Amino acid sequence: MHYDVIIIGAGPGGIFATYELLQKAPSLKIAVFEAGRELAKRQCPIDGEKIKSCIHCQTCSIMSGFGGAGAFSDGKYNITNDFGGTLYEYIGQREAISLMEYVDRINLSHGGEGTKLYSTAGSDLKKLCMQHKLKLLDASVRHLGTDINYIVLGNLYEELKDKVSFFFETPVLHLKKTDEGFQIFAASDSHTCRSCIISVGRSGSKWMEQVCTELDIPTESNRVDLGVRVELPAELFSHLTDELYESKIVYRTEKFEDLVRTFCMNPRGIVVNENTNGIVTVNGHSFEDPAKQTDNTNFALLVSKHFSEPFKDSNGYGESIARLSNMLGGGVLVQRFGDLVRGRRSTNKRIAENFVIPTLQAEPGDISLVLPKRILDGIIEMIYALDKIAPGTANDDTLLYGVEVKFYNMQVKVDEHLESCHKGLYIIGDGSGVTHSLSHASASGAFVAREIAKQSE
Repeated sequence: MHYDVIIIGAGPGGIFATYELLQKAPSLKIAVFEAGRELAKRQCPIDGEKIKSCIHCQTCSIMSGFGGAGAFSDGKYNITNDFGGTLYEYIGQREAISLMEYVDRINLSHGGEGTKLYSTAGSDLKKLCMQHKLKLLDASVRHLGTDINYIVLGNLYEELKDKVSFFFETPVLHLKKTDEGFQIFAASDSHTCRSCIISVGRSGSKWMEQVCTELDIPTESNRVDLGVRVELPAELFSHLTDELYESKIVYRTEKFEDLVRTFCMNPRGIVVNENTNGIVTVNGHSFEDPAKQTDNTNFALLVSKHFSEPFKDSNGYGESIARLSNMLGGGVLVQRFGDLVRGRRSTNKRIAENFVIPTLQAEPGDISLVLPKRILDGIIEMIYALDKIAPGTANDDTLLYGVEVKFYNMQVKVDEHLESCHKGLYIIGDGSGVTHSLSHASASGAFVAREIAKQSE
């Protein structure tokens, strides 16, 4: 089949590119190819009873499918240029914020109405952080929750599914440049198009690297974020989460002057496994529905590492550390903070007697055998710094899950239209290395759709 536009990947970028193309150029013939399943069929086999840990499915339903890796996230849309990507460097700061606000309005009109928009503006917590060598980043945060986020995605899919051609469980194996556009090859057939939008997310990093090599698209090494997920009683962070929901806090370590930051805060949420290219790491979810909430809050503490010369494979470095964790624990490790600072591993007995009850069944162990000393020292420093603004953070019973790794795709060279060196080939979302968040990825999709719509007028 020949299409006007083929979109590879049905994550946030692909969804909003599809949505906006239908708004701005409804006459275009559009197809979306996705390696995972449609939303209703996405289900992780881990049930906690018969299957208690990751079985390494061929396509991970948590990471792939309609909605992308963000489908089962806690649905936080950060409206800011301070973090979440560098989209503003390509399209301008005002345009980036305007598109993120547009995405927010679409989410609200598709089931997200009634959810709260939090803001750091005028918060006294910024001063409190400054007094203890911490920096609170500015942002407005729309929290949908995992449950409402799923509803929003379901409503968007219902609106789109009869207007475009969706090909689920159909990974694109190869992409070829033709005289009239592009040709994509799946397992059993091929299709052509005039314009192609690649939005494969972080889980498509290996595929994206292959495409850039085959089509001679310039790339640069990107960073990798390494750290742990912290779980503690929700009351300890309630003064932060009640006002801001998610507080992005940065600390500069005294020993190495590395930056350690909080990431993906989940008030009264749960800790979950995540499978990226066969590697099991840890993440967190939270819910808008009070009935699904827990007594714990979790968040990540991450340190960024960027390699250039002579070693350039930042993701490979992160993968090797994650594989070491998987080797020692068969998956995710968990350790009491008190055990970590005393230089001993946690055991099943110590975890069972712990005051904080873990929300994820993980293997008790010793995270210091996995994370490099420099990174672990920075995380411990950060926990003691957070203890000054949220007393109790450094309690012995605080749980640390390891490892948490945020892989970033290599930085693909695109211009101010998010177009590659091949005219008509756009690369958006986290797969481009330009965005690192739901809001930025969604905004990049809407932006490119408008660019294509202008050309079709």
